[in-house]
Amino acid sequence: MSENPAASTASRSSTRTDATQHTRRTDAMIAVLWLLRVLTAAALAVDAYVHADLAPSYDFTHASISQGTLFRAEAAAASLAALLVLVAGRRLLVWAFAFLVAAAGIAAVLLYRYVDVGAFGPFPNMYEPVWYAEKSRSAIAEAIGTVTALAGFVLAWRLKVLTGGSRGWLGRARPAARD
Repeated sequence: MSENPAASTASRSSTRTDATQHTRRTDAMIAVLWLLRVLTAAALAVDAYVHADLAPSYDFTHASISQGTLFRAEAAAASLAALLVLVAGRRLLVWAFAFLVAAAGIAAVLLYRYVDVGAFGPFPNMYEPVWYAEKSRSAIAEAIGTVTALAGFVLAWRLKVLTGGSRGWLGRARPAARD
């Protein structure tokens, strides 16, 4: 029995249209992911700069660890996250790290702004019930970084699903399945 040539042509045309729409959707998602990479990296860079700039003025506040040292650690983590997002921004682990750095930063600034936690363990009392320009800039950057990193994680996950998930959690190629 022979196949209807008109139906076969329509089927091939439909398949091409589906493939073209899939490619366009994937290309659009990749473009948005790049935008999120740049926005997240910029927010984390502002966070890193502010913490590095403020660190020396907080060296006097310490228990075992000075607040300045904690600020330097935040600056280093934010710098690393910004770099990783730009270099390896399709990996889910990179987005998760960027989200954790930004979310931890905004959580800490809000906690120590509104709650007098006091000193605990090796950490100093970092209660500071005022807002000033650098603190506000840092909080805004951390909030933006948190939202864009979460959006980047979701979009990178969607891209992974859409493209067949050929890479694992760390971005490495998965070994072929054995029969």
